[in-house]
Amino acid sequence: MTQHFNEKNFNEEVIEASNSKPVLVDFFASWCGPCQAQSPIIDELAESFEEKAIIGKIDTGTSQRIAADYRVMSIPAIMIFKNGEVVENFVGMQSKEILEKAVNKYL
Repeated sequence: MTQHFNEKNFNEEVIEASNSKPVLVDFFASWCGPCQAQSPIIDELAESFEEKAIIGKIDTGTSQRIAADYRVMSIPAIMIFKNGEVVENFVGMQSKEILEKAVNKYL
């Protein structure tokens, strides 16, 4: 299931959780067309990685501080966290295959 991150749970659900498994975060906005096209791919990844990785989304409109902290300038922006750090960073829409390969590197 796709997780939903926000400013209240980001530290625990992303930073701390990435110490035990990789966490993929899709930075999106509801008004963004490419973000809407990326969304089903993120949902598919969440299903396929179920217990092995955490896959989720954060709305840059309601979590502006976190988007600013990670210097998100264009969306969709996708980051993979491991051990509390960003280890992969993608800007723009990405294929399921590219994201699967990236997450698999950190399992």
